[in-house]
Amino acid sequence: MSTQNITYTLPRRLLTYSKPWLRYTLHLVLLLCLTFALLNHLYPLKVNISYSPVITASDGSVINAFLSRDDKWRMQLEPDEINPVLKKAVLLKEDRYFYYHPGVNPFAISRAFVNNLLQNKKTSGASTITMQVARLLYPQKRTYANKLYEMFRALQLEWYYSKDEILQLYLDLVPFGGNIEGVKAASVLYFQQSPRQLSLAQAVTLTVIPNKPSSLRIGEQNERIVDFRNKWLRFYQEQGAFPASEIEDALLEPLEAHRQQAPKVAPHFAYRMFRRYKNHPIVKTTLNRQVQEKVEQLAYNYMQRLRYQNIHNAAVLVINNQTRAVEAYLGSADFNDFAHHGQVDGVRAVRSPGSTLKPFLYAAAFDKGLLTPKTMITDVPVDYAGYRPQNYFGNYNGNVTIAHALATSLNVPAVKVLDQLGVYTFVQKLKQAEFSEMKRKGNQLGLSLILGGCDVKLEELTLLYSAFANQGRYSHIRWLQEDTTEQETQLLSPGAAYMTNQILTQLTRPDLPHNAHNSPNLPKIAWKTGTSYGRKDAWSIGYNKKYTVGVWVGNFSGEGVPELNGTDSATPLLFDIFNSIDYNSTAGWFQQPKGIGLRAVCAESGSPANSFCRNQVLDTFIPGISSTRKCSHLKRIAVSEDKKHSYCTSCQPATGFVQQLYPNHAPELLTFFDAERIPYTPIPAHNPSCSRIFKEYAPIITSPAAGMEYFMEQEERQQLMLHSNAHNEVKQVYWYINDKFLKATAANEKVFFEPKKAGRYKISCTDDQGRNTDSYITVKFL
Repeated sequence: MSTQNITYTLPRRLLTYSKPWLRYTLHLVLLLCLTFALLNHLYPLKVNISYSPVITASDGSVINAFLSRDDKWRMQLEPDEINPVLKKAVLLKEDRYFYYHPGVNPFAISRAFVNNLLQNKKTSGASTITMQVARLLYPQKRTYANKLYEMFRALQLEWYYSKDEILQLYLDLVPFGGNIEGVKAASVLYFQQSPRQLSLAQAVTLTVIPNKPSSLRIGEQNERIVDFRNKWLRFYQEQGAFPASEIEDALLEPLEAHRQQAPKVAPHFAYRMFRRYKNHPIVKTTLNRQVQEKVEQLAYNYMQRLRYQNIHNAAVLVINNQTRAVEAYLGSADFNDFAHHGQVDGVRAVRSPGSTLKPFLYAAAFDKGLLTPKTMITDVPVDYAGYRPQNYFGNYNGNVTIAHALATSLNVPAVKVLDQLGVYTFVQKLKQAEFSEMKRKGNQLGLSLILGGCDVKLEELTLLYSAFANQGRYSHIRWLQEDTTEQETQLLSPGAAYMTNQILTQLTRPDLPHNAHNSPNLPKIAWKTGTSYGRKDAWSIGYNKKYTVGVWVGNFSGEGVPELNGTDSATPLLFDIFNSIDYNSTAGWFQQPKGIGLRAVCAESGSPANSFCRNQVLDTFIPGISSTRKCSHLKRIAVSEDKKHSYCTSCQPATGFVQQLYPNHAPELLTFFDAERIPYTPIPAHNPSCSRIFKEYAPIITSPAAGMEYFMEQEERQQLMLHSNAHNEVKQVYWYINDKFLKATAANEKVFFEPKKAGRYKISCTDDQGRNTDSYITVKFL
């Protein structure tokens, strides 16, 4: 057949079958479509549902919820929460042809119209699930005119939404009495579980209540509800909808439910998420419900014991080191403790960190090559322009290793290391770790910041310690399941993090809680404690490969307590939490990274061994970074044969002397030895006939502090103390006030003088080798 014949015969066939009724039908359908299109344009569908904000844990369970804007409990279902049993029960009861009609079922409408007309009253309805959704979205009086309006809206819903989406809207909006709407809200408030966990009896119960929500109230008419429920269960049995055994069990299942409060797990966390994600009907967080509930119970029970010491508040944060997800968040041990400000969020509260920043300081110094764990540092009284740090127990230890200084949390060595590293450098590091107070007033901080002279938050400290567990990598906390950890900052090298981990794992330390050695459940963790000035804050932050846990204990009122300290107030709770959430952890321990090495160092200094070093130990170091300067704890001195005098290169005789090694102690250490009457080997006095004037190792004036103002009571004839740290070989020093000689004393001896008038004073100290130091102070009389 040719193309020409095809074009000729088709119109004739169409004309052959164009009966009048078909034309009328086509015209009617076209008219209805045009009418719908016009009405759809004039009255667009608006679905603006106000849902109750819901906070969920990582397993999808609801941990907290809030009323919707119109004061309803109306929780949005997720597609995977629609229980298949519930879905089948609803469809069989409400609209078994739901998936086959376009939103309006003409056969059901015809049947209902005829029945109502014959009986002269309403005997059956014809509303599909889609029409019911339309009525719930646009409530109207039950009239025939409004029924047409519902049909129009139903057609609109079918045009814009899929069948599953319409069914979900129905389940979200059906009334359950009072201000409860939707299957999810009813399931949570009546059965304390997700809709996906409903039994057959519970599902049918929630299916029948929307028919009479005002007269079938759970908790008030349970017996009536059971009768109504069982009626429909027998209907389902007749339909063969569910296995007979399941229906028999459902018929016997009691209904003991009653309305309860919405879940209030982790209230501080929930309120924070609610404020942060206000426009999200479902906030899917990373919180691990099991871990959270364990932490809440442990903290509550623990604080019941501490309240007898007038300690009332605690906060805990648990971070998963692999995912950076928050798994537990405890703002306070008892949210409802109004007498002690239990609604304060301790995770976000700004507090003094005590000694908790020390590990980060030492790790930063490792990365700068200033120190290694076995490096020796002096723990003796020091003065930084009037700032005189003291150790926690008020004692001093002389020479100590960096590892010992950190493990025992000595204050003086930490201040010395901060002085070497530089406050600015350290503050910049903390800014990289997103410490908010450092960004705000970091330029105003001094050396005291390492002992708690700054402000931090528990969440900042905990996340910082998490970097130690991740080879020095820092990234933001993951609050939601959808959050990513793609952005990371290498705060510390893997080597520095590893060296710090090894130190903080030691058990021979003063911040191990009393009787902990006798405990069979001592967790394998690295941890650090801290106690703020005035004993207002007790900290204990620990980590292993899986978790980092931060614990703060104290009073939100700011009241200090003599018994409060990180060791005995916070660490026991830290240990309890680790034993509960990660007992006998299978995650292993931190392995030595590639960028770290071992070397022999002198035990006396911690520096690479010299030829005269006899006592050597192994130390970790960072190749190419750590200092390679040889040990100098001994100094070769030319002395007379009778050991009474020493010679410099200028006065050394040709014969009659010997070379001998003497301890090369720092001046402040010599002062400490003298004060504590610790014997040491002094270098013989320098040759008195030598005329050379030395410039190195001049005396260090430690008192009075240079540049300071001193306010004194003139009538009481108060005096100022003069003191200096002199070199090992110095035997005598000479003091001058405004260039006038005051007194000659033995090295390191204390001298006192009385200022006669107010004004500026020049203090000078000259040692027996001609080295001089000047210092200036101002005296004012009150």
